Amino acid sequence: MAANSESKQELHAKKAVDRANDVKKLMEETLQEVEAAKDKITNKAEYNMLLGRILNVMPDYDEKAYEYLSKAVKLDPKLVDAWNQLGELYWKKGDISNARNCFTGALTHSKNKLSLRSLSMVLRQVNVTPAEKIALIEESVEKAKEAVQMDISDGESWLILGNAYFSLFFSKGQNPKILTQAMSAYKQAEKDVVAKNNPDLHFNRSSVYKFEENYQAALEGYAHAALLDPGWTDPNVQEQRLLTYLASVAEMVQAKGKVRGKRLQTLSQSPRDSALGPYAGGSYTSAAGKTIKLMRCSFKELEVGLNAEKIVLGKVACTVPNAELVPFTFCMLDEAEMCMPVNVYNLAQGSGVKIGDTVAIPEPFIQHIKVSHKGKEFDYLSVRVSTPVVLVVNGRKLGRDKQVGTVLVVDNLCD
Repeated sequence: MAANSESKQELHAKKAVDRANDVKKLMEETLQEVEAAKDKITNKAEYNMLLGRILNVMPDYDEKAYEYLSKAVKLDPKLVDAWNQLGELYWKKGDISNARNCFTGALTHSKNKLSLRSLSMVLRQVNVTPAEKIALIEESVEKAKEAVQMDISDGESWLILGNAYFSLFFSKGQNPKILTQAMSAYKQAEKDVVAKNNPDLHFNRSSVYKFEENYQAALEGYAHAALLDPGWTDPNVQEQRLLTYLASVAEMVQAKGKVRGKRLQTLSQSPRDSALGPYAGGSYTSAAGKTIKLMRCSFKELEVGLNAEKIVLGKVACTVPNAELVPFTFCMLDEAEMCMPVNVYNLAQGSGVKIGDTVAIPEPFIQHIKVSHKGKEFDYLSVRVSTPVVLVVNGRKLGRDKQVGTVLVVDNLCD
């Protein structure tokens, strides 16, 4: 019987594939019912709002829906539902300014969680200067918090708050505490049976997992998002990109950057201490003014986690292609011919190292990458470098001009 029956996942996927057609059919039927009851609906503003709202269930901008909703707010400027629907329509059209005005306008008439969380999302989309962007994202977090406070059981509001925190993390110094707050909000969202089945939750949280290099959880999240919405291609694209990237890294580590013979011997020759640049004296001064001692060691002597008061020195054997551009990954050979990938974050585009460069990494942070996903297995150690300014390349420390903030977009229009 098991052989002839489909799994629950297959049935769910099949149902999701037909969802768009089902929604359109239901929309048309509901539209006919409301139009047939036109004479019974005495409030014309409500009538136009209902028609616009019905048409607005489809993912694309609808001009007819715009006409109905515009008429509704003209007939009754205090009709909050109409302002929210109109704001969503403007967003679908790409008109962020008018979308923001609609949600702000709705809140002047009545404080409600839908306007608050929609405004939270819109604020993160406004095209302004970097300095102004931080202020808007901070405001975005506050609006999302207000939405949560209005109904702490609403997982959709928790999801928007998680996205707001994640945006704040990248725009304001990448404080680990903020990333923890984002993940905590996502965890709260998952407690809601409705939000739990929102593919955006699993997709956006996977972006956090990927940044943290928790690739196992990221891949599972992308796969789950794709299962919940088979018509949405982004989760599958991200899943495959990540698998391709991991396969490339694992291959290069195994092949030692595909460096062989005399070239391998040359690259793995012990670099002189002078290549340590400002770290050559066996110590450095931290940003807090504290003197940190450093002992040169090989990859084999490193442990998973932060290797305090240690420094590794080696040669670049290869760079690893990455469709996401973040992180910049290269493989490094030490004097024992051990090869380890190095992931550098917040590196300005075009500022990467090249094959043959000598690189020094102080207090390296080692990650154990272990993944088993859809028949693919990866198991290797890697070095994570959060900022390029700690690196010394060919005896010189990289300057601040080599550092740039990572930008990640995690917003989808949620309703």
